[in-house]
Amino acid sequence: MCRTVTVGLDGSPESLAAAEWAADEAWSRAIPLRLVHAGDQPLHDYVPFAGDPVTTAGMDRADQMLREVAAVLAHRRPGLRLRWARLDGSPVAALTDAAREADPLVLGSRGLGRNTGYLLGSVASAVLARAERPVVLVREATGPRPGKVESPLPSGSHPGVVLGLDLCDGQTETVLDFAFDTAARHRAALKVVHGWNPSALQDAGPDDEQPGGRAEVLAEALRPWRDKYPQVEVAEEAVVGTAGSHLVDASRDAGLVVVGRRRRSAQLGPHIGPVTHHVLREAVPPVAVVSHD
Repeated sequence: MCRTVTVGLDGSPESLAAAEWAADEAWSRAIPLRLVHAGDQPLHDYVPFAGDPVTTAGMDRADQMLREVAAVLAHRRPGLRLRWARLDGSPVAALTDAAREADPLVLGSRGLGRNTGYLLGSVASAVLARAERPVVLVREATGPRPGKVESPLPSGSHPGVVLGLDLCDGQTETVLDFAFDTAARHRAALKVVHGWNPSALQDAGPDDEQPGGRAEVLAEALRPWRDKYPQVEVAEEAVVGTAGSHLVDASRDAGLVVVGRRRRSAQLGPHIGPVTHHVLREAVPPVAVVSHD
């Protein structure tokens, strides 16, 4: 199966920011970028990167948007392989299905500032809770150049990747692979935050219940990944309590936050999880949610 970075577009500023982020990600991975507009999802008042829209006779507005965004992204990144498509069905079903072949799926997320946090919207929230592949939520970027969406994680800029790691959740391999690989490709430092609750640790010895003991457990879990990615500068922190607020604090100057999401059984239904929800609500940079069994 040919993997692609896939981005959902609805013409909103945040979806255009997501497209820029996705284009840089596809470029760094040397895989195609796929632009999609899902089902009957309402199309926002779209203003192209280049300025006022120019309507082509006989062309649907969504098709027009996809073609214009593809043209601008290709112009800025010569050689970037691009595809675009209209997806049938409801937006949630269409995007969830698209996520199966995405690496990752990238969606825009409205943010109104540090205090108000993310406003996921029903479509993004539902897709995030159902997707089996990584999903990245990107806010509208602001920068000094009007009309241009600045890339949140450009290669070589060293903005840093922050990873929230739950060692008790069986997620280490999948989530660590995503975080280390992203940091390595973008030549970025990686900070790993592990939150732990002493009262919640079962079968833990006295040493494990101490901060120093948990720090050693964290260091041991990271050792194989340090060996696999020696070029990545890694800092680690074991903190008492849930990791959500610590991740938000650590993300202030980061380019990306990575968190895991356990896939729940059908009886429990789609679920995001409290730490991920906290990070999505308050973190400023893009957030990658990596699904795992």
